Amino acid sequence: MGHELKTERELSLDFLRVCEAAAIAAARTMGQGDRKYSDQVAVEAMREVMDTVPMRGRIVIGEGERDEAPMLYIGEELGGRGASDDLRAEFPEVDIAVDPLEGTNLCALGANNAIAVLAAAERGGLLNAPDIYMDKIVVGPSSRGVIDIDAPVRDNLKNIARRLGRDIEDLTVIVLDRSRHKKLINEVREAGARIRLISDGDLSAGISAAVAGTNIHALMGIGGAPEGVLTAAAMKCLNGEIQARLIFDPERLGVDKDKVPEQEEVIARLKEMGINDPNKIYDTDDLAPGKKIIFAATGVTDGALLRGVRFFGSGKRTHSLVMTTESKHIRFVDTVHVEGGPDAVIRF
Repeated sequence: MGHELKTERELSLDFLRVCEAAAIAAARTMGQGDRKYSDQVAVEAMREVMDTVPMRGRIVIGEGERDEAPMLYIGEELGGRGASDDLRAEFPEVDIAVDPLEGTNLCALGANNAIAVLAAAERGGLLNAPDIYMDKIVVGPSSRGVIDIDAPVRDNLKNIARRLGRDIEDLTVIVLDRSRHKKLINEVREAGARIRLISDGDLSAGISAAVAGTNIHALMGIGGAPEGVLTAAAMKCLNGEIQARLIFDPERLGVDKDKVPEQEEVIARLKEMGINDPNKIYDTDDLAPGKKIIFAATGVTDGALLRGVRFFGSGKRTHSLVMTTESKHIRFVDTVHVEGGPDAVIRF
């Protein structure tokens, strides 16, 4: 057991390095208005460092299928670069979900809440979610067990408020600012709760909902399914809860039918991935069933939880979050990366 904890601790620090590298690369492009380039440099930096981690890693959520992503594609195996086969055989097998730059638009515009993030678990510990939409509700530990994704919005808000010992009017719900959420937004407002609309970044928003003191009490609405798995990994570490359901109905998404794949095509793809019930409601353990989960994120731009990368003459400074389920550690890591010779000035 001691060896397992040591491995977990060492891996968590390695994954911290991975996220820091992606965040620093992305932050150098902040505000330049080129979201694809920001994402590209984050992906390249993340993969470069990740391949040095002493593990037998496999990407289960990444930049897409192999034919559409040159690196960090689903199924890519990496880690242990330079190690002999005998040594590599002793490394732990790890499944990895990554989002090298969550909030590509946020980074390109220099807006808040862009992060570099990954989650890791033992083999089979993270759902291999398809890259489609997912309806989600996310709450913190106090409200765990009282939400129901099928319940009316007012009922969920009433239950959350009761658990928190406050009125519905004192709740703040975070929602992606999309036309598909018009009905949801109206229902939240009619119930009396406040709303914070965000342009992007429902993963970092979901984490904020699970942390006391952020003044965010729930996340509701439709976002990406891969982000749902990463959110679930964070919830396992934070004792929060996510409920979710895959969405591929153009009417629910508020888009033209030709903008999304045919439902039959999506359902066939889901079956290939082992998902036989497309209407299944997923809970935290369905999305992230792993017993040994490591979650790491580094701020690219300033946000509610993490400060963005800051550059100075002889280095840079990063602010990260590293969490593990096994040791129940939640660490905020403030790192000064010193460059230059012995005369370099270090800023705190």
